[in-house]
Amino acid sequence: MNSRRCSKPRLSIPQARAWWRAALTLTSVATLAACSASPSRNILGSYFPTWMICALLGLLGVVALRAVLGKTGINATLPIPVVVYLCAWVSVTLAIWLLWLG
Repeated sequence: MNSRRCSKPRLSIPQARAWWRAALTLTSVATLAACSASPSRNILGSYFPTWMICALLGLLGVVALRAVLGKTGINATLPIPVVVYLCAWVSVTLAIWLLWLG
């Protein structure tokens, strides 16, 4: 029986360090590039990120939706109201984002 093990060629320590340095550099550049131009709005002299305004407007939209569904009686028949309203909140928030900044 042959007892030799198949081994992959290994990188030397300087090659491994260079590879990790390149991977770390590319990762940091890719993650920090998104931070350069975040959309923000000036509200009373203070800049607020647009995603926060869209999230708050989406929350107000879902509160209005819940009031309408409560008045019509549909709220009582929802299978899992927390999940339904969470999905509605995300949908309304993304719709506002798309319409406002699209």
